[in-house]
Amino acid sequence: MNRTDKINYYLDMAEVALERSTCLRKKWGAVIVKNDEIIATGYNGAPRGRKNCDDLNYCMREKMNIPRGERYELCRSVHAEANAIISASRKDCLDSTLYMVGIETTDGKYVSHARPCAMCKRMIINAGIKNIVIRNSKTEYEIIETKEFVDNDETLDMVMGY
Repeated sequence: MNRTDKINYYLDMAEVALERSTCLRKKWGAVIVKNDEIIATGYNGAPRGRKNCDDLNYCMREKMNIPRGERYELCRSVHAEANAIISASRKDCLDSTLYMVGIETTDGKYVSHARPCAMCKRMIINAGIKNIVIRNSKTEYEIIETKEFVDNDETLDMVMGY
């Protein structure tokens, strides 16, 4: 019997979380893990009590042809990683790992080589998360050190998107 390695195990858990996503563009799931224990999970969707895009049957950013990574103030959703961070305490996030999986709603393919948006990068830094693991395919992934977000601050160069 082939046993799933730990990284893909936690990425699989993030993929289960994305099944709750209500976004019409991309479905994202996130899991925060520390000391081999799941601290929190999250998926992208509207704030509690508000209508989701899949309830409204439209996405404002899609209607306006806004590129990925830009104009999130028009988005109804709270991002998966933000929802996971909101659900966890900072002391539990310190030196933890954030696992993320994204699926394109148009074709069901993985969102490969993705990065958190600028707002989520700031939350990840302040939460004390050490690493982010993002799935590129069912078995391939990238590991990003949060320190990279501190050392390479794209906001200073006015870089939009991701």
